Amino acid sequence: MKRRVRAIMWVVGFVFASALARTVALHAEDWPRYRGKGDLGVWNETGIVDTLPPGGLPVRWRTAIKNGFSGPAVADGRVFITDFEYKKRPRGTERALALDERTGRILWTQEWEADYRGIGWDRGPGAIPTVEGDRVFVLGRAGELLALDVKTGEVLWRKNYVKDYHADREHWGFDFGFAAPPLVDGDRLICLVGGEPDAMVVAFDTRTGKEIWRALSSEVEPGYSPPHIIDVGGARQLITWDTGRVSSLDPVTGKVYWLYPYRSQGTMTIMTPLLIEHKELGPLLMVSSYFNGSLMLALDKDKPGAHLLWKGNSESEIVTDGLHAIMNVPVVIGDYIYGFCSYGQFRALKLATGERVWETQDVTKFKRRHTTAFMIRHGDRVFITNDSGELIIAKLAPDGYHEISRTQLIKPTYENQRRIVNWIHPAYANKHIITRNDEEIVSYSMAADGKSE
Repeated sequence: MKRRVRAIMWVVGFVFASALARTVALHAEDWPRYRGKGDLGVWNETGIVDTLPPGGLPVRWRTAIKNGFSGPAVADGRVFITDFEYKKRPRGTERALALDERTGRILWTQEWEADYRGIGWDRGPGAIPTVEGDRVFVLGRAGELLALDVKTGEVLWRKNYVKDYHADREHWGFDFGFAAPPLVDGDRLICLVGGEPDAMVVAFDTRTGKEIWRALSSEVEPGYSPPHIIDVGGARQLITWDTGRVSSLDPVTGKVYWLYPYRSQGTMTIMTPLLIEHKELGPLLMVSSYFNGSLMLALDKDKPGAHLLWKGNSESEIVTDGLHAIMNVPVVIGDYIYGFCSYGQFRALKLATGERVWETQDVTKFKRRHTTAFMIRHGDRVFITNDSGELIIAKLAPDGYHEISRTQLIKPTYENQRRIVNWIHPAYANKHIITRNDEEIVSYSMAADGKSE
């Protein structure tokens, strides 16, 4: 009888422990691509700090790496990052690395030669790796696309945008190379290529690298905006944004649903097109560029289609009437848009009209060209990393910017406009924030109890 009771208690304990483990797992969250799962810029984990310690967050590990603008991706216990080192200008070596998420130990390295001729911002790759299942997809600054095995780093297939698709990078205005992270949709890897003929966007088979479809002409520069899928108007729509238009395609076939002309100067189409579901205005789509400001499209509810809701009037980086975003994606809360403008001004706009409500320089502290910051939402607050290498917790409201706390996160190492900056979108994963500069990649605990599990 006692044995039976002990057996029952063991089974009950095992079931409880398993359920508890599942519950804990539900609160953990990987960051497998740019802006996290679904490209939404939202972190849903609980048990995160309420305020940032003045002396800095607890460091879990630091690992030396080389130059790069690309942030990390985190999936299944691994951290993926890319970097670059010159050998003899303009040529050097790009690398993809996988690190152990708990220890920072390098598990594997894959490298390839890269020619940075004609590339102005030449400090390394700019596209965050994209992880899906047993593969990680990385894009180099010179257009090398590789599918790698997540466990070994083995090259499974590769493409080169310049050699294979005749992407004409040397004739683009301000050339930053290739930096739009690829998007996985089922068995398709969808990439902003800028190739010819009619290969602005190309879908590859994720397993083999074989081309599935290509779409859109490349008479304009592709820019750097990541392809993004939305589910609106009774269809899944692939949204792409190049320097001449916002486009909606069928992600399965590449068929064009609709195009909206919007010319952007200087190849400065960088932000991810932002879907906004508004209870009164319906589904909206926003893009914003450095020189030409913001465009808000109203999307049809019953079929794929779009028409203009409003557009900013300014086409100057200096005299701006609304929001001229650079690399950051704005945040929408209620009836207001919050984002960073061309000289680091943090602004609030009315969602319905684009009218500016307030602005502050308190987040970035510097009013200089290209000053920016990155934002993600966490519950009713936002986490912001500015280009001074600081991490900030704040709340945003129509009456202004409400800072809760800030701390130094990482040393800026890249010189731009006579300022040393850090332009990295970090990963928020499993109660940690992971970021990098040109010297190291660092994992910090964001857990409320201060522990690094």
